[in-house]
Amino acid sequence: MTNHTTPLPVHGTVALRARWEEWMSELVADPQQVSRLTSEYGSPVNVLHPAPLGRNAQELLDAGASHGVDTQVFFARKANKALCFVDAAREAGLGVDVASENELRQVLNRGVAPERIILSAAIKTDALLRLAIDRGVTISCDSRAEAERIAALAKALNHTAHVAPRLAPNPDNLPPTRFGELLHAWQSHAWPETIHADGVHVHLHGYSESDRRTALAEAIALIEHLRLVGQPASFIDIGGGVPMSYLESREQWEYFQERIAAQRAGTGEPFTWKSDPLSNTYPFWQTPTRGEWLNHLLSGEVAGFGPAGRALSERNISLHLEPGRSLLDGCGIILAEVSFLKERSDGLPLIGAAMNRTQCRTAADDILLDPLLVPTAGERGAVDREPRTGFVVGAYCIEDEVILRRELDFPEGIAVGDTLAIPNTAGYFMHILESASHQIPLARNVYLDADGRDWVPDDIDA
Repeated sequence: MTNHTTPLPVHGTVALRARWEEWMSELVADPQQVSRLTSEYGSPVNVLHPAPLGRNAQELLDAGASHGVDTQVFFARKANKALCFVDAAREAGLGVDVASENELRQVLNRGVAPERIILSAAIKTDALLRLAIDRGVTISCDSRAEAERIAALAKALNHTAHVAPRLAPNPDNLPPTRFGELLHAWQSHAWPETIHADGVHVHLHGYSESDRRTALAEAIALIEHLRLVGQPASFIDIGGGVPMSYLESREQWEYFQERIAAQRAGTGEPFTWKSDPLSNTYPFWQTPTRGEWLNHLLSGEVAGFGPAGRALSERNISLHLEPGRSLLDGCGIILAEVSFLKERSDGLPLIGAAMNRTQCRTAADDILLDPLLVPTAGERGAVDREPRTGFVVGAYCIEDEVILRRELDFPEGIAVGDTLAIPNTAGYFMHILESASHQIPLARNVYLDADGRDWVPDDIDA
């Protein structure tokens, strides 16, 4: 019989209580299952559940439909490499955004229709462009020079290339971007017969819906220009940046902001590794998110065009979105074994986890949520487990090899052989920066099978 038990509490000395999906809570309440996963697949192991992806996408689809806007969602593949999410997106009727030749080949091999794929790679080799042109995949075209390359390759292949010129909004209105070209540059471009401009693509930093409405004004103007010169432009793709929220408590998030501000100013007690200011972090608690956010976006005014939703629907312009993180909300958890407990040379308590810092990290400074501890250390753990407050460190031979850069408190104790469970990590944390330095293997990825009965290896690791 399965031995269900309550996982042991863990919280930062400045607490940030995470949101847990029901399936995650059920998993960490089953130490035998957790032990089986780490024993069979190693530590850390990325445990995935694709089901929430469709639910999250539906929020966006419903919000768009409520404004009469044809809305299409493309899963940003770069957010997580596991193929179970490609399959889930395909089965839900979603598209996929790919950023490399391997990603494109894998998505095509999983049966995603070419017309449901957008290629947004920042660097595109000729081999990648030939594959996209040959299969009829829409290419986010970053510059007029790239458009000329695409046109020449399409002519050589005797095909028509499908592109979406990437628009860089006026830097007087939005922050400068390395992606795309300005409106007047695209308006001056002559499109050869070997290219069809099917839509307009915009890559924006951040999560502001008002920024996206600012960009929509120029994107609509470019759509109208493309149609005027005979191009079949039918959509505006505003990329990703659809916000989500990781935490249960707004109050805890606001208190964290107060404490980190005081630490930065030198007026508060430090609670991060070496007083790290954590100056570049995701807004782990925010509102609105997902569907409500899109509703706000479409309800607001686009300069010169009226409400965004009406401006799009009246012109028969589809809205394309490329979420990664927010589609994977609730889709993954990292399990890592506790390998050692010791003190730094100055007495600071350390908790060694069998993983490295690239296996739970994005381009931001840290993951700002609290894990839980699964008591998998057995009888010895029950004897040895003691309360501890310290920092979780990892496998790389680097002084600042820290998994979570906030001090954590284990009030009911921790023992070697227990398992740290870090929730809601499917979006970017598992894969965007993962490294196999020291020849340590990359983490294995497992997902819940279609019957919902067992965790099986994802094909990406085959």
